[in-house]
Amino acid sequence: MKFRLISRVLGIGLIAFSFLQLTPIIVSIIYSEDNIAAFAYSFLITLVFGSFLYLVNFEKKYEGIRVKEGFLLTVLLWLFFTIFATLPLILGTKSGLTIVSAYFEATSGLTTTGATIFSDLSEEYYSILFYRGLLQWIGGLGIIVLAIALMPLLGVGGMQLYRGETQGPINQSKLRPKIAETAMVLVYIYLILTLLCFLSYFIAGMEYFDAIVHSFTTIAIGGFSNYNESFAFFNNNTIYILAVIFMFISGISFSLHYLSFSNFKLFNYLKDPEFGFYWKMLFLAFVVFLLTIWFSSSEISSNLIVSSLFTVTSFATTTGFTVLDHTSFPTYLPQLLIFIGMIGACAGSTAGGFKAIRGLVLLNHARRELKKLIHPNLVLPLKIGKKKINSEVADSVWGFLTVYLLTFLVGSFILMGQGIDTETAFSAIAACLNNLGPGLGEVAYNYAGMDAFTKVLLAFVMILGRLEIYTLLVLFTAFFWKE
Repeated sequence: MKFRLISRVLGIGLIAFSFLQLTPIIVSIIYSEDNIAAFAYSFLITLVFGSFLYLVNFEKKYEGIRVKEGFLLTVLLWLFFTIFATLPLILGTKSGLTIVSAYFEATSGLTTTGATIFSDLSEEYYSILFYRGLLQWIGGLGIIVLAIALMPLLGVGGMQLYRGETQGPINQSKLRPKIAETAMVLVYIYLILTLLCFLSYFIAGMEYFDAIVHSFTTIAIGGFSNYNESFAFFNNNTIYILAVIFMFISGISFSLHYLSFSNFKLFNYLKDPEFGFYWKMLFLAFVVFLLTIWFSSSEISSNLIVSSLFTVTSFATTTGFTVLDHTSFPTYLPQLLIFIGMIGACAGSTAGGFKAIRGLVLLNHARRELKKLIHPNLVLPLKIGKKKINSEVADSVWGFLTVYLLTFLVGSFILMGQGIDTETAFSAIAACLNNLGPGLGEVAYNYAGMDAFTKVLLAFVMILGRLEIYTLLVLFTAFFWKE
């Protein structure tokens, strides 16, 4: 294991992250806040530690990184970033967060989960509100680069479908031959979408500061808002519709965005089987949602239609913004929202969840098995769209589903063992594992009521979900550490 190489890369990452921790100081100065020192100290601590990790390995020569180092480095980057991202929340908030609560909030931010520990945001510093949004924006960008540039190389749970050399359904999504070039392309797309989202919100009536923060958390599919009421604070259907559009766009694979706009071939969206599965699932959920409300209340208005579309899109893309009380919907609708959040949007996007491409593979595999029951000797290749996928990918997806469900159940049982009711336990694990944010029961609006152990466990689950489970769990196996 090339620990010196890993240490050097970690150092570079922390040095870059330390300068991002300085940006909220601008907000502190603009609003005359007295927590400038908190961000300055956080910057210095992160910079010193990152510089140490880098400089002790400065003169060493190393070969390229292997798959093992890729797994370990990915996990350590997220763990180190969440730890050092905690510092401003410990030192600079009005709420006086404990270390555990601050770590939970920072982890929720960087993993774009959106589960908050704050019970009242109206009294918090503007710089802290900005910092929360910035964490999600940084985390969202990191997720895209990880999902498209690195995860396919590691072959995690079916992500081989995004490896350019395979015969998967999206083999044309190899954006560039080198990871560095791929990452830069993704950064440009991400920046353009963020700018467009900001301008749209601002023109629609948001204040300048709100438009900045909410554009960060919308494109990152994060869900952090500056207000306790989330998007309901704005009470503006135009803003709701704009949010729906940008949440939907951000739930699409960023490689597909590039392929479609680089050559102005928008038909690439219609040809992509994962995108087809994604929008059809979202549309079906919206129709079921609206019909259920209609049959329950017999009252449908334009405001309710827009709010319902916003709610379904927010949960289906694992964003977690709310405009209605999602716990008060009739019959099975609260549970339906959690379920569609567990499926999530497209791989290669900022969304969490199981991912649409995996769901599509499982559905097609099940359809093939049903056909073989009638025609046992029939040779049926497994296809996504018009392209065949090999059995290795299908096995990997089934394996991922098994680990995913086991993680969900074990986490839920641990919470119930802490005395937490069933609805809260299951929805909290589902919300954190799928990086959704809002749950049901005691965690419907915030997680302030959870004890320290539960917060640490849920923070771990957030990282587990963000890293596609395998990437983190493989580090706990004996064979990983054997040369």
